[in-house]
Order: sequence, then structure tokens, then C-alpha cells
Amino acid sequence: MILIVKHIAIEGPGTFEYFLKKKDLGLRVIELGGGESLPKDTSPFKAVIVLGGPMNVYEEEAYPFLKAEDLFLKDVLEREIPLLGICLGSQLIAKACGAKVAKAPVKEVGWKKVSLTKEGKADLIFNGLKNEFDVFQWHEDTFDIPENGQLLATARSCPHQAFRVGKNAYGVQFHVEVTGPMINDWAEVYLNKEDADSKKKKDEILKQYKMTKIQYDSQAEIICNNFLNLAKLS
Repeated sequence: MILIVKHIAIEGPGTFEYFLKKKDLGLRVIELGGGESLPKDTSPFKAVIVLGGPMNVYEEEAYPFLKAEDLFLKDVLEREIPLLGICLGSQLIAKACGAKVAKAPVKEVGWKKVSLTKEGKADLIFNGLKNEFDVFQWHEDTFDIPENGQLLATARSCPHQAFRVGKNAYGVQFHVEVTGPMINDWAEVYLNKEDADSKKKKDEILKQYKMTKIQYDSQAEIICNNFLNLAKLS
């Protein structure tokens, strides 16, 4: 059984859900922002994937489930259950490891390039990918690399893009799971509809998605399968 943790309805597992269902591994998806609670017992889960959301890790007063999630992730890390955090999920893992999460140098929205570090090129999570590849970004915060963690991917505008801590816990700041409808929903909710620049931004993002969909989905499947291999679930 693989646990997928959502924080808000429109930020779901996307392509990852499709890839995982093809493997028939068994999925449990919970949505914390919808009032669902984290399981008290982590032992049934062979892997955990934590998704994104518009909240920040330090907004625990506004989003009380973040406190429980911090304790949950610390337990997952201690038990060395294979763990993958995407965007907010990566920041939550960094925080659970004692690393600082704060505003990024710039807010990244749209398609950007990231580059693998020396450690990233050797890490199995990115096996089969080019040393530099396009990713989809939508974040305003960034994480420090946890103590004893390794920086795996970087970018000029926001240097900390992916890390590993321990044997099998990963955080990726960029989104590897998005679909066209998800991007459209995010633009509708998170961008100012009355602003001409926002509308132009949305159109540009969706246009590039259509141009790169096949390559992007293939890239997402590689990362998903690599994570399953690391979790010994493939």
C-alpha cells in the first residue's frame, strides 16, 4: 500500500496516480485540507508521497493539520519508509528534518530548467534523465538542505531544487506530477483573472505544456518508476 497525502483538492497526484494504478500496488489518498486525518499507524505503508498546496509550512495556526503532518513525517523518516515530497511536500520533509524553510529568492511560476548536481547525476531517483531538464514550477518558498542531506538538483533562480536525506527520503521543489487540467485549475484559482499579464502567463504555460506533454509525461514516469525501484515496489 502506498499513501498519498493531499493538502487541497486541486493539487492531486496527477500522472503519478495513473502510473501507480498501472502497477496495481494499492493506493490510499487522503486530503488533509478536506478534513481527513493522517493514519496513526504507518506500518501498513510501503511508501509515502506528499503533494503540494498553497499553504506554507510555517502557517500552522491557519492550517492546524500541518502540526500533525510534521509529527507524521518525522515518524516516516525514523522508520525509513520510502518518502517523496513534491513542492510543499519537499518543504515539509525539510522542516521535519530540522532544516529552514523560507521565502525563495524569486517566486517561480511556469516552466523552468533545473540541473542535476554531481550527486544528483549519481542518484537512482534521476536515473534515465538528462543532466538538465524542464520542470513545472509554482512556489514562493524554498528549503535549506537538511543536515546530512545531499543537494541533487539546482537552478540559477532558486538553487535548492531537490534533495535526498537518509537512504530513501526525497524532496523535489518542482512539480513532476501535473497534468494540463491541473495547470488550468491552478491558473484559475491562483492567478488574478482580471490581470492581463496573468492571463498571458496562463496561456503561455498551457501552450508550453501542450508542446512538451509527451516528453514531460515520460519524464514523470521515469521519476515515479525510479522511486518505486528504490522502494522495492516495481
